[in-house]
Amino acid sequence: MTAVETLKQYFGYDTFRDGQETLIGDILAGKDVVGIMPTGAGKSMCFQVPALMADGMTLIISPLISLMKDQVNALTQAGVAAAFINSSLNERQIQKALRNAANGAYKLIYVAPERLLTYDFMSFVRSAQMPISMLTVDEAHCISQWGQDFRPSYSKIPEFIGQLRERPIVSAFTATATPIVRDDIIKQLALDNPTVLVSGFDRQNLYFEVARAKPKDKFPILTNFLKNKQDKKDRVGIVYCSTRAAVEEVCERLNASGYNASRYHAGLSDAERRGNQEDFIYDRVQIMVATNAFGMGIDKSNVSYVVHYNMPKDMESYYQEAGRAGRDGEPADCILLYSAQDVRTNTWLIENSRDVQYADAETEHRLKERDKERLRRMTFYCATSDCLRGYILKYFGERPPNRCGNCATCNTQLVKTYQPSQPSQEIQEFQENIPISRRQTPTVPVNKDLYAVLVDLRTTIAKAHDVPSYVIFNNSTLTDMCMKLPKTPEEFLSVSGIGRVKAEQYGGRFLKAIAEFLDSNHINVNDAEGTQPSPLKEFDASEIEISEEAVSVNAIAERINCVLIESGRGKITGQKINDWLVSEGYLQVININNGNKSYKIPTDTGAELGIIAEDRVIRGENVKVNLFSQEAQKYVALNALEISK
Repeated sequence: MTAVETLKQYFGYDTFRDGQETLIGDILAGKDVVGIMPTGAGKSMCFQVPALMADGMTLIISPLISLMKDQVNALTQAGVAAAFINSSLNERQIQKALRNAANGAYKLIYVAPERLLTYDFMSFVRSAQMPISMLTVDEAHCISQWGQDFRPSYSKIPEFIGQLRERPIVSAFTATATPIVRDDIIKQLALDNPTVLVSGFDRQNLYFEVARAKPKDKFPILTNFLKNKQDKKDRVGIVYCSTRAAVEEVCERLNASGYNASRYHAGLSDAERRGNQEDFIYDRVQIMVATNAFGMGIDKSNVSYVVHYNMPKDMESYYQEAGRAGRDGEPADCILLYSAQDVRTNTWLIENSRDVQYADAETEHRLKERDKERLRRMTFYCATSDCLRGYILKYFGERPPNRCGNCATCNTQLVKTYQPSQPSQEIQEFQENIPISRRQTPTVPVNKDLYAVLVDLRTTIAKAHDVPSYVIFNNSTLTDMCMKLPKTPEEFLSVSGIGRVKAEQYGGRFLKAIAEFLDSNHINVNDAEGTQPSPLKEFDASEIEISEEAVSVNAIAERINCVLIESGRGKITGQKINDWLVSEGYLQVININNGNKSYKIPTDTGAELGIIAEDRVIRGENVKVNLFSQEAQKYVALNALEISK
């Protein structure tokens, strides 16, 4: 079974997102990898798919109990044998899980880093019937003292690897890491010539805004914003505060103002934190007010806003927390309420931090100065008059846009209005690299009444299995279901996000619900207005955006896909365009390093067409990058339909 077939079989998706296939392919080829992929980019697929294809078992090291439980639940629902071992289990449960694991019962095992070198866990590893084929380090930035969330328990991972009978493939993943942290991850884990992939930090569905306010003025700004988010009953969001006292105050005032809010911070009991977290995950409350102790590993797709009531202490924390909004690809708001008091609070927290165990006084001083510098960079973000998205991308080492069209600076009509954000026309004009998977696909309308029926059915099934609703099907899958209106099990499998196991488990109930709805509303499935995909619109290549500047092949593919999707057709990739150009004689394949790597460069004919080859250095490696002039873009656009076949 190929990687794509595995993806479809267990997870229900026909294609990989950007970067996933590269990392999966290199893992299957026996290479170590590092994936820097923002929240919502699909990091878990990069190690779950090869884990299912490998002969042995995969260990996933994670510090997050909630993430382990969430992902194991999702894998179990997809028909995958998986387990987690952490402090949420009692001793009897841990011993049973280890016995099952030693007997080869699981393909994937999630484990907390503190457990790796314990006697019981090492005994399991040494006696296991299946070898450990891969070890995955999730939240890998935690191993670096230069990272924003260093955890001493992660420093034991190399020692654990050294005690294994055979060194497995090692993969490391994180959502936020600067170039310095990336290099330190490679060094600390002793990775062997790893593939390093940075999938990009730009998520265009997120709207960024900074509101400068005195501390006493923040709550009215928050409630003014929330009034505009209550247009739908399922609007949910997170409000981050820097201290426990602020969490208590804001949560209490929100509930007194008529909002359904809960709280989360380290001062609560384990039982209350767990209960409040589940209330939020299962949509029993709409607002979670929390410190930064909340959120890592919470795979909740329908968070439509994240408000930072106080400024975080660094850009890494801010972007990771803000990135918990809009994981379903829908427009989402990231609002930061800033005051000068936030700087003083964060400075105090840095000076008095008890979370990190420093090796010596000199190291402590050096790292605290590093934290203070990150705080200064965070403060500059709050004060800048430049594009906010551009500031974030530049911080993480990416080329920023001149103007993004979806932040308060670039989109002045949204400043301090706090309306639910919608992608503006400026996004189309100023951003060239919008991932298609993150856009609102311009499709036919979805019948809202049918969608509500399917949501209720999903909720019923989720409660019966004691899992969050999105573990059954996420919102995008339900939307696709409403559009395709499957009538048979095989048609049900064609819905994006449905694997064969889930189709067998739930397909009959959803097919019955769709049929009953259409029948009760006297809707003929063949002409159901507003629910059926409309006939193919005539494809017009002139609608494809052509830039005066030279652009990459991926930018061309994304612009073509805007028109292809609007006409009811499938998407194409930059790779497909390149392969077509090779077949037409405009590009040629050049093999290097004894055939281990290859580049596609313009032929003389391609150069005449306007394909320009540039030498660039990416992650310390010299590579060839093809840029397409205006004429070359037009030529590809005119042949888009042929390329897409």
